[in-house]
Parts: sequence; structure tokens; C-alpha cells
Amino acid sequence: MAMPIWGKKDTIIDVTQAREPNWDPKCCIYRVPQRLRNVNKNAYTPKLISIGPVHRNNGELKDMQMWKESYLKEFFSRISKAQKEFACIIEKNEDEIRRCYAVEISLPEKKDFVRMILLDSIFIIELFLRNEDQKYGKDYILSKQCLKDGIMQDLILLENQLPFFILDRLYDQSGITGCHKCFLTLACKYFFDRKKLPTDKELSTDEMKGVKHFTDLYRQFYHPPKHGIIGDQNTDQQPHSATKLDNAGLKLEKWEPNDQKQKKYSLEEKRCLLDIQFKPSSACCPRINCPWPTVCLKKFPSLKHFQIRLVIPEFVVHDRIEEIFRNLMALEQCHYPDEAYICNYIELLDFLINREEDVELLVDKKIIVNSLGSNRAVAKMINNLCREIVGTKSYYSEVTEKLDKYYNSSWNKNMASLRNVYFRDIWRSTATVVGFVVVLVTILNFLRPFVFTNT
Repeated sequence: MAMPIWGKKDTIIDVTQAREPNWDPKCCIYRVPQRLRNVNKNAYTPKLISIGPVHRNNGELKDMQMWKESYLKEFFSRISKAQKEFACIIEKNEDEIRRCYAVEISLPEKKDFVRMILLDSIFIIELFLRNEDQKYGKDYILSKQCLKDGIMQDLILLENQLPFFILDRLYDQSGITGCHKCFLTLACKYFFDRKKLPTDKELSTDEMKGVKHFTDLYRQFYHPPKHGIIGDQNTDQQPHSATKLDNAGLKLEKWEPNDQKQKKYSLEEKRCLLDIQFKPSSACCPRINCPWPTVCLKKFPSLKHFQIRLVIPEFVVHDRIEEIFRNLMALEQCHYPDEAYICNYIELLDFLINREEDVELLVDKKIIVNSLGSNRAVAKMINNLCREIVGTKSYYSEVTEKLDKYYNSSWNKNMASLRNVYFRDIWRSTATVVGFVVVLVTILNFLRPFVFTNT
């Protein structure tokens, strides 16, 4: 049989348009991987405003274009400088800006690219400035709470980002004087200081220098776990829910700041969200674990040192929290695979929460503040957040190992069974004690003729 002969000009596969993945160190803005997007598409898609190239052609977001242009005009009338000066800065940094976007993001040509970056950047800067200036309290966007919160939420989305460095340079070029010397401080005030109490210290920005964009800024707002031990995840380890651990005698305790004057909305308290710690019993009595006295005798707080505790900071669940954490986790999956402390935190919550009973227990302990109304909805949200999340290392490997060891201890299981059967509540505990006293008295009366004989 004659074999076909390919001509020299015949082409089997056209590879002229193929491009290598962007491995540039500057690359930090990505499309969310399809496997994550398929779990919850809406969590990664802006609802009100598009920033950057990914969603700029979304027809549903065109209404905000008018407000972008209005803010642009207002900004340049504020600083009395020409747009051309700012456009030149963008042109000089065009290559560096483009390198920040992953290869799968389609970027416009130079003229449209410069205009897009300029329009979106100035809108953000002007929005942040108006947020700080009380005379703009009647601004259309800032005066409508749904718009204000919606735009803030859109600015956190991974696909809706501009490189932070270009925003910083344009802000410096504006020469705006005031209490904020750098754009980083202005951004932190916009995202994190809205409910700051007068006694709170201003959020330090020193440790946040070098942020790549607003999603990265939000991630760096949360301190990594203080223990900072990154170990290999144990994939064979079976999860032990909060209710199981509670039944085994482990005390689940809400984290409280050392300074009791710090109240709700303290920035430092919010930043310690990830600091979950397994605390053993008192060093002087490491084998003592007494859950019942510490429950019954709350007026003696020193007794808690004799009980093994899992200390967890308060986690406020509201209708936007899933969207925030999904984008932070997507960023870590793309950019920080070996430092994924947000993913590790959610995985540990998933370890503790299997059913609505687990949520109910954590709500009773004031560890979870449930603004969704349904404990089942919170459990479902936490369990779904971990879908399609991959990782080999965890900041909480030591904590999970200790929890597993604690739960599998035969001593703890026996003591838990004793508590559940005989000391579940005050009535059963009283009946148990009375029964024990009756048995003891009966035995003593039986032994009296033999032991206590008349001399």
C-alpha cells in the first residue's frame, strides 16, 4: 500500500501562536484555575466594576464606566496636572505592568492598554481619597452602602487587579499632601480601618511593603500562625470534628487578647484570626486533665490550666466571607503554593466542622459568629471551600497531629465516656455523687463489725 507523501509546505500543527507560560518573577495576577472556578463561578466574578483587562469587556459592568470617567475628571481638577504626565508614567512602565499578568490573560494593544490602566488607577486613587475626606460624604458611591461595599468586594477579587506598584507611583506623582504619605497607608485605611475605634493603634504598614495587589494586601493583613511550623500534611489522618473532640474532653476556647481593654473591631484581634493553638495542661501537672471542675467552677479561672485546650480566634461568618476567602485561596494556589496559610486555616476548620452540630458547638463557645442564620449553611460553606484545593504542606501539621493523638488516647476516651454517662449535667453529676456516697456508706457499714471491733 502506498504511503502518503507530505509536501514541504504542508502544515500539521501550527505552533506560531503558541507561547510559553509566564514564569516572570513579576507575574502575580492570574485567571482563577478552571477547577476552582467550576466550584463557585460567582465568587471570582465582579458584580459592579471591572478593574484591569480580564473583565473589561463584560457588558454587565459597563454602567460604572461613566463613574470612572467622572472620577478621572474630578481627580485632575483636584491636582491641576495634565493626564499626559500620568500616561507617560504608565508608558514607561508598560513592560513591567504587562509582566505582572499571566500569559492566559489577553492584554489590549498599547494605546488601549495605557488608557485602561490610567482610567482604572485614577478611579481607585480618587475613591480612596474621597473615602478619607468627610466633604465627600454625599458622594454617590460612598453614600450608597450597597455600592460602597460592593465595589470594595470587587476590588479584592484576584482577576480584578492592577499591579500595586503602578498605583503607588501614580499617587506619588499626584503630589497630594495630607496625613497619608504613601498609597499603602491609604489603601490599608480603606480596606481595614473603617470601623476603627479611637483607642486603636493605626495599622502598621511596614510588614505589608512589597504587596503585589489588593488581593495580596488582604492576604498579608492576616498574620501567619505564630508557631510557623510547616510540615507535611498527613493525608491518611481521619478528621475529628469539634463535637468529637469536645466529647473526648478537649476544651474548645475562644482566643482573647492579652489586653482585656481591647474590644471588638480591634485590628490586632482580627489579624490574629489564623493563630489556632493547641495548649497542653499545666506544665507542673502535665498528666492532669479535669474538664468537669473547670466547667462547674467557672469562678476559678486558674483551673483551666489543668485542662488541655484548643484556642481559636473568633471567626465572623457573613454573606461575603466565602467570596473573600475563595480569592485569597486562589491566589495562594497560583502564587504561594508553599506558603498557603489561608488554605491551611480553612482546611483546619474543615477538619473541625463536619455537620451543623459542630457549628452549633463553636457558636455556643463564641468562636464562630454566625451572621448567615443557618448553622447548616456555615458547615456547607466551610466544607465546600476546600474543594479542589491541593497542597502538601501545612502550618497546622503539628496542631492536627496533637489533636489526633489526643482523640486516639484510650485514657481520654475512657474519661470522656465517664463524663458523658455520669457527669453530663448537674443533675446527673449530683445523682452520681449521691450514689457513690450511698455505696461508700453501705460498704463501711458492712465492714464496721470486722474492722472496728470493741477493744
